[in-house]
Amino acid sequence: MRLNNDLLPHQQEAVEKMRKLKVGALFMEQGTGKTITAIELARIRFEAGKIDRVVWLCPCSAKGNIKAEILKQCPEELSRIFVICGIETLSSSVRANEYLLNLTSRERCFLVVDESLLVKNHQTYRCKNITRISNMCPYKLILNGTPISKNEADLYAQFYILDWRILGYRSFWSFAANHLEYDDQGRLRRVLNADYLAHKISPYTFQIRKADCIKLPGKSYRSIGFYLTNEQNLEYERVAEILMMGIDEREPQTIYRLFSGLQAVISGKRLVFQGRRHFHTEEFFDNPMKNPRIQALLRNIPDEKTIIFCRFESEVSQLCEIIPDAVRFDGKVSMKNRNEALKQFSGEKKYLIANKNCAGFSLNLQFCHNIIFLSNDWELGKRLQSEDRVHRLGQNCKVNITDIFAYNTLDERILNCLSRKEGILDSIKKEIDMAKMDFKSGIREIIYGKNKRRTVVDLSELGDDDAENL
Repeated sequence: MRLNNDLLPHQQEAVEKMRKLKVGALFMEQGTGKTITAIELARIRFEAGKIDRVVWLCPCSAKGNIKAEILKQCPEELSRIFVICGIETLSSSVRANEYLLNLTSRERCFLVVDESLLVKNHQTYRCKNITRISNMCPYKLILNGTPISKNEADLYAQFYILDWRILGYRSFWSFAANHLEYDDQGRLRRVLNADYLAHKISPYTFQIRKADCIKLPGKSYRSIGFYLTNEQNLEYERVAEILMMGIDEREPQTIYRLFSGLQAVISGKRLVFQGRRHFHTEEFFDNPMKNPRIQALLRNIPDEKTIIFCRFESEVSQLCEIIPDAVRFDGKVSMKNRNEALKQFSGEKKYLIANKNCAGFSLNLQFCHNIIFLSNDWELGKRLQSEDRVHRLGQNCKVNITDIFAYNTLDERILNCLSRKEGILDSIKKEIDMAKMDFKSGIREIIYGKNKRRTVVDLSELGDDDAENL
């Protein structure tokens, strides 16, 4: 039994490493084929009689694409062993959680957590529920394009799902005590001993960048700025003054409320307050064409296929009314109709108006090479995922990426923050690569803190003893 497509050399290299382990992480940049790599690992273990089923958890928006890829790659006998479930579903669905717990308790399951950054927060219901399911599975794999989206703290929950012994901490609080430094207000100031974390995860990690294995055209970035109207500036100052009064640095939601309110204003909303804590939004402009953000977009939109990412649902609605040849792709489009929307975009429609939650994962849109971010948020992981819907294997043109932002507002800080996070991401990737080299050279001890020395633990139970005999 073989897959219908042969693996590329870097995918085969990943398989050779991961088949020797019961748990592992594929940090393969978007477009390098981590899905087919995981499917091949499932095939090897199923043929060897080590697993009965594969439980594949992924973003709800990606379920259709994952199913299509499995059917494309697998012979019929293999495709029947896969069970696909949306990660978001496990946040609240008692039925889905009960079904997967029963399944994993009855059968030997290979758990695949696709886009594992969606479970980076150890406090969420979805993370706790997936951890319970994971405890029942002898084989586990996490997939993501990048290991972190904010900082190295993102690693804890992902690797805890695989096995707590990899990082060596039974709780987040013990992890935080050794690696996270907070200020007096409880905000994360910096991450300590990142090299230690890199050394710990390296034996269980395969990492590949597109630049290392695929020849692709580059990316071209530009930022288009605009000024708020005088009335918007007054509204921006009014909202900032009201919401700043309610800031309590011990309560992160108050800062989130401030940022959300300010972003709403600069996107063309007016805030109506019920007290100082609660508000709803109304459209600032009676005609969307008067919105300077939309004006900036229309002045710079190319006359060819383009994906336009919006933060707000109202932005998607307005653009679909204003722009001819546009097709909608967000939460308002049912799962049944999304394939039809993509078919239209690949055909006669010129513009895909989308949000990153729906169009940022597992779509292959290489026929397009233009992306515009009408508005941004703070999530680097989703931003990189969104860019790589088009910057992937099969793309023959340079990818043009444009950010629309308002001068002298929170927009500028968001773009700067995304840039800094990308620097952190590059740093941790280099640490993992260096740790991998050290591990191969036989280095087993590293300096931990100032006075402590720890040994890399031999987790023989996480190795697959029969791997070499498959």
